[in-house]
Amino acid sequence: MSDKIFVPVNPKAQEELHHIQQLTGKQPALLGFELLAYSPNINYFDTDEECMQEISENYGTLKRAWEWAEKKGLITFTWHWFSPLFGRSKAFYAENTKFDASRAVIDGTPENKALISDMDVMAGLLRPFCDRQIPILWRPFHEGDGDWFWWGAKGAEPLKALWRLMYDRYTNVHQLNNLIWVWNSPVPECYPGDDVVDIISRDMYPPAHTHTSQLEAYEELIRITKQPKIVLIGETGTLPLAKDVVEQKAGWASYMTWSHGFCLCEEFNTNESLREMYNSPYAVTKDTLPILY
Repeated sequence: MSDKIFVPVNPKAQEELHHIQQLTGKQPALLGFELLAYSPNINYFDTDEECMQEISENYGTLKRAWEWAEKKGLITFTWHWFSPLFGRSKAFYAENTKFDASRAVIDGTPENKALISDMDVMAGLLRPFCDRQIPILWRPFHEGDGDWFWWGAKGAEPLKALWRLMYDRYTNVHQLNNLIWVWNSPVPECYPGDDVVDIISRDMYPPAHTHTSQLEAYEELIRITKQPKIVLIGETGTLPLAKDVVEQKAGWASYMTWSHGFCLCEEFNTNESLREMYNSPYAVTKDTLPILY
């Protein structure tokens, strides 16, 4: 794909969206939304101020995603999934829960029952988007090749089994046929298979103001698949340079800047670099996005 879509993550106040529009006169074509506040098993009795602030910032995500979809913008969802069974504070981190992903994929275990229950709750929240035929780039179990989230803490095999379990349940049981499944890791051993993945992606946070094409990272990522796939940067801090991406044939179809300091100040991207990107002839922004649904 020669055109690129540039994406900020969208916390409660949507400060990033307003900041980009004010600086560039444009809006992104694709907007990122976080679903952590909808995790069914948040432990409000054993938590801390930082965790509660993050939950508070993400209340109302689905409403804002719906409003964005009504404006014919594209949506991607990330879910920092609080442990389905016991945990404290930010229990999507493995250090804050004893939840065992390797047991969660064994049918009938307490962990498996809790996992399925949480999945079904989320499926119900996603249902209205499906009923309206609104496509969602769905990026669950992100960064699963690392051990910092509970879904990756037990290694590649449970991670792949989790992915396939969710894919089967959401596709065949809940029939959420609006989900575009975005895998998020460059590690071949973790890849669950071409039959259950639509798009491949990776997260990266290069040094501040290092605006390159990230060609090596792209070439590493595409080696995980036998079947050609659309390729995204799921998260980044410093934005690639659109001109280099195209000229060097690094086929990133989109990339999403993380929130707060990665977007709202010039610590990682200068205002001028943001203007250059959103006004690049290679960029697809909200005003140039074809109406897809």
